[in-house]
Amino acid sequence: MKDPVSLDALPVRPLRTAVVQNAARPLDVAANAQETAARCERAAAQGARLVVLPELHLTAYDVRGLMDAPASAVLSADGARRVTDRRIAPLADATVRHRVTVVVGAPVRHPDGRLTNSLLAVTPDGAVTALYDKRHLWQDTEAALFTPGTGDPATLTVDGWRLAPGVCYDMSFPEHARAAALSGAHAVLYASAFAASTEHRAAVYCRARALENTVYTVFANPLDGPLDRPCAGSSAVHAPDGTTLAEAAPGEDTVLVADLSPGRLADVRRHLRMLAELRTSAPA
Repeated sequence: MKDPVSLDALPVRPLRTAVVQNAARPLDVAANAQETAARCERAAAQGARLVVLPELHLTAYDVRGLMDAPASAVLSADGARRVTDRRIAPLADATVRHRVTVVVGAPVRHPDGRLTNSLLAVTPDGAVTALYDKRHLWQDTEAALFTPGTGDPATLTVDGWRLAPGVCYDMSFPEHARAAALSGAHAVLYASAFAASTEHRAAVYCRARALENTVYTVFANPLDGPLDRPCAGSSAVHAPDGTTLAEAAPGEDTVLVADLSPGRLADVRRHLRMLAELRTSAPA
């Protein structure tokens, strides 16, 4: 078995990644899925193989609205974490048609009654799976509605790239990205909803998580949102040396495209060997 952080465990070709930065309609799963499908078509036309969207994007990030919303406002997963809902069929169809993988946020109800702030993976075979449940809930507002995720680090593989999901506040905890990197992740995908005027924190976190773990980080942040906490975008992709590879302008409705390069990953890891040289305990 290969060492997950060794150079011979890296992917062999670039992964063109698209980050969608736009406004979602509050609690309207069908409309947001339809619009997401259209954005996937735009991304695929630019050669993207992976499309990343913000936190809770299929309902918009409106936690207080979700508290008062009917049960139909959330998506349901079965015991195998599969999600079947006719409202997201246009998105699943788009992934099949354009051969792309989509990661998008949604509230998910599980068979045991838990409601989680989750990321869905929609794959080129049309399958929809609750890939990851947000572990670190943002203050009392989220904690009053959602159950935090647990378990081993989740990964999604696209074209040989091992991708670790995270949601917004997760990026504030170095342990989250470190666990992903040690499990073999080449990139960490942060679907987020950072409020306007706080995006500078996300930029620091994402660059730091990229540099200290020698991974790519992808930050997908929306526009608009509730009047008490609107978002202004500033989505970005950061390289494994902590530099910014691509960044969307604040307030711009756009599809940001960047290439994740195995060559750059290898070059950085030859020079910056923190993962290989990590000491998990103090020397005797």
